[in-house]
Amino acid sequence: MVLSWTKGRVFRRARKGKELKYSGGDMEIEIAIPTHFRCPVTLDMMKDPVTVSTGITYDRDSIEKWIESGNRTCPVTKTELTSLDDMIPNHAIRRMIQDWCVEHRSHGIERIPTPRIPVTPYEVADTCTRILSAAQHGDENKCVELVRKIKAWGKESERNKRCIVANGAALALSNAFNSFSSRGLLIEKNVVVLDEILGALVWMRPLSEEGRSVLGSTSSISCMVWFMNGKQLSTRQNAALVLKEMHVEALVKCVDVVEALVNMIKEPVGNGSTKPCLSTIFNLVSYSSVRGVTCERFVELGLVDAVLEVLVDAERGVCEKALGVLDCVCDCKQGVQMAKANALTLPLVIKKLLRVSELSSSFAVSVLWKLFCDKNEEGVLIEALQMGVFHKLLVLLQVGCGEGTKEKATELLKLLNGCRSKAECVDSSLDFKHLKKPF
Repeated sequence: MVLSWTKGRVFRRARKGKELKYSGGDMEIEIAIPTHFRCPVTLDMMKDPVTVSTGITYDRDSIEKWIESGNRTCPVTKTELTSLDDMIPNHAIRRMIQDWCVEHRSHGIERIPTPRIPVTPYEVADTCTRILSAAQHGDENKCVELVRKIKAWGKESERNKRCIVANGAALALSNAFNSFSSRGLLIEKNVVVLDEILGALVWMRPLSEEGRSVLGSTSSISCMVWFMNGKQLSTRQNAALVLKEMHVEALVKCVDVVEALVNMIKEPVGNGSTKPCLSTIFNLVSYSSVRGVTCERFVELGLVDAVLEVLVDAERGVCEKALGVLDCVCDCKQGVQMAKANALTLPLVIKKLLRVSELSSSFAVSVLWKLFCDKNEEGVLIEALQMGVFHKLLVLLQVGCGEGTKEKATELLKLLNGCRSKAECVDSSLDFKHLKKPF
């Protein structure tokens, strides 16, 4: 029986997967898969057969994807599924499939492994309760055992991960992390359990507001900073990812956060840590209450030079965040001075114009506007002209941009136009061939 909702796909899959071909020497043998071994949705051989409330057996992965896409009826009978989560493993069919695979193993067919039973909401809730109890009593070994159990469940399948997150595991682990980080002992005493919890929290993001509030304590953030300053790469990255989830109001209370973030940018573990660190820095330097003081502190620690190094070969997401940070840092006098003093600033910022994304271009224009706002900087303007910025700004106005960016670009063009006659040589691309109309 072929269903209308997947008719085209079913026929394609049927032609592709109806028979298994085995080549042995000069002979090619086609082995037909018994019809009742196939999932009615994909027509592929089932690996984890389950029976739904209508009595029809499907492969677990296929029926779960069907339900997750918003369907509430049985694909075969079209009747409503009374229970979307209550899928009963069909052990009889699974054993028959395994026996059939063993029988035909001489033809290269591998036996399907016995699937693990998915974790239940009750098991997750019970484990979370035991984790909280162990944390309250300071039982590190028991807590480590339970956290590893949750991580093992998560590795088994995406379904398990969803079940774990949906049943409050992130909040329980946040409370446990806060409990062990605030016990008044050295972090080294509880480093194992804290490391395990961070590793689990990473794939439970985004955290709930309650979870962020719990982890926003001074002791928890100080503990994350301690891990970021450590030597283990995976732990440093995990700490950076979880720290990104924290509210800015909580971060500004920990004085060591700024230095740890700059060190992570200077000695990157990879894009997996650089991107969240740049996001956290952007949030901090954009925070109005302590913006000036925070920017100055970042500049003192060498953030400008570190961000420019990142920009050299950054991919799109990192580039946007790096330019955003540079734009914010240039709001303070020290930031502008450091940017002007670095020979990479103009070439990199001008290069990123129109080459990454609209957001990157808006940040780049803003950075240039802050660098050129001092009309006495004629030498900087001439240098920028020689790098082709005039042409790029014209094209930017032609292709369109936000009002704020348009105003800054127009003002930059006026400044640059006054120095064009003094430029020794101008980029050869100034033929304006990309413009829709003459300037």
